[in-house]
Amino acid sequence: MKEINFNINYTHYEHLEELETQDRELCEQAVGALETSYSPYSAFKVGTAIRLDNEQIVLGSNQENVAYPSGLCAERVALFSIGVSHPNAVVKSMAITAKTDRFEITRPITSCGGCLQVMAEVEQKQGSPIEVLFYCLGGEILKVKGIQSLLPFVFVEDRLLGAS
Repeated sequence: MKEINFNINYTHYEHLEELETQDRELCEQAVGALETSYSPYSAFKVGTAIRLDNEQIVLGSNQENVAYPSGLCAERVALFSIGVSHPNAVVKSMAITAKTDRFEITRPITSCGGCLQVMAEVEQKQGSPIEVLFYCLGGEILKVKGIQSLLPFVFVEDRLLGAS
């Protein structure tokens, strides 16, 4: 038997002003994406902004449906949109934020497991890591370089791609 430790590396920022300009702008774009959230059931709005290798920004927001679980998270809305509209683009970075009128969000929200799996597959497809910023409105930001830090046992099965 062998016990193995896994460490997560991330950068913690206290305020938006501490970020480099591009990261700050990406967080601000994610805040703007909150306005397109369709979340009448949970009242929990999530917005994401994704920067592509050509510097274009693609937005996404969560979209709920009364026939749960037919809705979709903000991250997947944006990533799947990129897959359709920009199939050869490389995702460089993304910012994710949330808000609700039902309670105060006091720390950054993180992506669900389904979104992390999709993000990991995008990384695998493009052959490079994605920088992710989790932004708590008016507060702290967590910055992670690569999904491997968030989903260390990502599901990867090359044989499904026809590889031997």
